[in-house]
Amino acid sequence: MTLTQAAFGADTFTKKTLLVLGGSLFIALAAQVSVPFFPVPMTLQTLAILIVGLSFGARLGAVTVLAYLAEGAAGLPVFANMGAGLPYMMGPTAGFLLGFVAMAYVAGLAAGRGMVAMLVAAFVAAALIYLPGLAWPLGVAQATGVEAGWAGLSFDKVLGAFATPFLLGDAVKAVLAALAVAGGMKFFAK
Repeated sequence: MTLTQAAFGADTFTKKTLLVLGGSLFIALAAQVSVPFFPVPMTLQTLAILIVGLSFGARLGAVTVLAYLAEGAAGLPVFANMGAGLPYMMGPTAGFLLGFVAMAYVAGLAAGRGMVAMLVAAFVAAALIYLPGLAWPLGVAQATGVEAGWAGLSFDKVLGAFATPFLLGDAVKAVLAALAVAGGMKFFAK
């Protein structure tokens, strides 16, 4: 049983729709809590995505992130620093944005499975976003025709700009997400 099932009862289409809309809004609000780094800002998006995945389950969590990305692609200012639109989605954060879907799905695989499983899943999911997140500036962006100062950097420079400053924060967010959802499960178990 997921946290949302414990809190709201059996799943219905209407409940799932409202959860997707509410979850995408939660992620959008978390994206606005931003610490300016260059070229990628540090936000609370990943914390919100982990919470959504751990609370909603794998499929509904991934659908929620897809809805969030669709909202941004449609021009709603849901990304960090009120970013929106396809040009924003092709910027330096493109790989991370795509990785968010997998992050929610992997975290959601442990939904309702206990604190240890959720913690492990949160760490794995947090690490997983670095695969597309780093692949994008390492060469995928250039291969798709993106020309920017951050595209095609050396591996060392990409690690220094896109990974190293965020590792500790992502580990802390993984722990916080697992603790928050496990606490919610305990609350609703009573």
